[in-house]
Amino acid sequence: MSTASRVLRGDSEQRVSQETRARILASAEALEYVPNMLARGLKNARSYTIGITIPQLDNPVFYDAIQGAAAALKNRGYSLVINYVNPSEKDENLYKKLVQRRMVDGLLVSGFDTGEDLEKELNDLGFPHVTLNRDVPGARFSVSHDNQTAAMMAVDHLLELGHRRIVHLAGHQGGVNAMARLAGYKRALERAGVAYDESLVELAGYTAAGGATAMKRILERVSPRPTAIFAATLMSAAGALQVMHEKGIDIPGEMSMISLHDAPFASLVYPPLTTVALANEEMGRAAAELLLEVIEGSHNVPRRIVLSPVCLTRRASTAAAKA
Repeated sequence: MSTASRVLRGDSEQRVSQETRARILASAEALEYVPNMLARGLKNARSYTIGITIPQLDNPVFYDAIQGAAAALKNRGYSLVINYVNPSEKDENLYKKLVQRRMVDGLLVSGFDTGEDLEKELNDLGFPHVTLNRDVPGARFSVSHDNQTAAMMAVDHLLELGHRRIVHLAGHQGGVNAMARLAGYKRALERAGVAYDESLVELAGYTAAGGATAMKRILERVSPRPTAIFAATLMSAAGALQVMHEKGIDIPGEMSMISLHDAPFASLVYPPLTTVALANEEMGRAAAELLLEVIEGSHNVPRRIVLSPVCLTRRASTAAAKA
């Protein structure tokens, strides 16, 4: 039994003859043997399962991250379990329950802008975890985006087209990602010699409904009307587009729009949306691989990975500002 176990684990090169090894592998193939992960987990006190928490089911950012994480984990014999955490329904014991029940060997903790309090809770539990999509103080292991640079790329594009009155549909107030994107917006304006106007920043959050509400407020209170919109995320951009269609505003003739993140639906809306793509699938893959290193004890030094924006894809939603 022990000899077969060593061969099937792949660590038999020095301790088992080639003849014996070949016989065992041939028998395993004939019997269509596959490892029993449940039995292996009982012996090793592992579930060979990783959990990922996400705050929004219809957001392409998290879909792409899940794809990347699942692919990386599959290659290492792990499964991925998705835990939906509704931001409006706080469960203070969620992570403690997952840890105490040993449902997973580690956690990929994703959210919009939750920060130091959650990191302290997770660190106090002493459970392997990697923070995903946020670079927050207190995180020992995290994978996130360079949101400030991405925002600057988006606003620079609008400035190059001659736009000066540029609205920013911002994320959650005080959130880590939201503040980085706002900083990039301000920095791009500053470099172009355009004064920052606080009235052109409207809180939209990360949903289509939030984007629609924010766009209505902008159209009601801002005069003269802005000529361009920079949305923090695709979902809020979609909501804003809907409102502008309802109001009969020509895009991009009267108003240009650009958003962070890219997904297939960015080219399916009308007009197709200009975007700055972020490496969401790579973020999921890198976070999963880092978490496995933490679980297996091969990476104990804190590491925070920040991914650069992928590219700006120009589509029909942006055009030169009218003189």
